[in-house]
Amino acid sequence: MDRMISPAPVRRSVTVKASQQKAFEVFTSGFGRWWPASHSIGSSPLKTAVIEPRVGGRWYETGENGRECQWGEVLAWEPPSRVLLAWRIGADWKYDPQLLTEVEVRFVPLGEAGTRVELEHRLLENYGERAAATSERLDSEGGWQSLLAIYAEEAAAAA
Repeated sequence: MDRMISPAPVRRSVTVKASQQKAFEVFTSGFGRWWPASHSIGSSPLKTAVIEPRVGGRWYETGENGRECQWGEVLAWEPPSRVLLAWRIGADWKYDPQLLTEVEVRFVPLGEAGTRVELEHRLLENYGERAAATSERLDSEGGWQSLLAIYAEEAAAAA
């Protein structure tokens, strides 16, 4: 019998009015344009956030003071269909190089309807005793759901 993974991965999706290529570009190279400044782990207000476009590339933010804060790295880079990111932000919202959770984003073309963007944040059990509470935050109104809504607006504007 398979063991239930607890907590389950956070899964969210949104349909964007953009081609698969444009949807991928806005999510990745345009990441700093749509990621909200309120979602920062740095000591200084967020200036921008970056996903470097290659396997092994860094995923990080730069504060207004010029300091960089790591979030993780790129585990898979498959434009325009998929990106897999290591999310190494702990339950205390600080970078933890020993923690590994994954954020996989798939871009599924829907023809004239645009692109369905499917996000899965998994390996949440790696948060240990704080897994359930962290999962709830990631799956809350202020978590991936609202982030994808902000992204969808940017993707539609860029299309």
